Amino acid sequence: MAQNRLFDGPESADWTLILAHGAGAPMDHGFMNDMARGLGDRGIRVVRFEFPYMVRRRAVGGRRPPDRMPKLMAAYRDVVDEQADAGRLAIGGKSMGGRVASMLAAEGCPATALVCLGYPFHPPGKPERLRVDHLRTLRTPTLILQGTRDPFGQPDEVQDFGLPDTIRFRWLEDGDHSFKPRKASGHTAEGHLATAVDATAEFLGELN
Repeated sequence: MAQNRLFDGPESADWTLILAHGAGAPMDHGFMNDMARGLGDRGIRVVRFEFPYMVRRRAVGGRRPPDRMPKLMAAYRDVVDEQADAGRLAIGGKSMGGRVASMLAAEGCPATALVCLGYPFHPPGKPERLRVDHLRTLRTPTLILQGTRDPFGQPDEVQDFGLPDTIRFRWLEDGDHSFKPRKASGHTAEGHLATAVDATAEFLGELN
């Protein structure tokens, strides 16, 4: 993990996707590994990094709360600057990482696309604390992959948020915040992750 970065996929790829981790797990968490490697196998170059608080946690151990949003955005912006010559650039991430990416997109980040894996529309059990104001004016083509059982935002809620047509959704049946379904649903976590990889690759391919 030289220089706090992980890379998957071909260096010569048409698309580079910067993929940020969520609040509680690092860039090499199983979910992140599966998504990055799956997308790499689909010919997309994936760049992973860690926010400053996660770098500190890796260095000294213990659980640390996320940095404040300005610091998170600054760290993400540094990676975007690093990838300025990478061809077609997409940004995104898991949960909090996707939220940070969406805020950069809303302020005019030079990315062609945005991919959010389990967007945290509100804290679980607190639907009044919405995090959607910046999404309502988002012009960047966006894909949000979301489990239908996600406590951070479910279909019947999201349809009332007034989000623009630039945002498309792929709902994963019975999936939780990490797309994991209950066994009785007939779906599997592996199947939903494969669907997420395919949907992301198809979304970016349509923008070529």
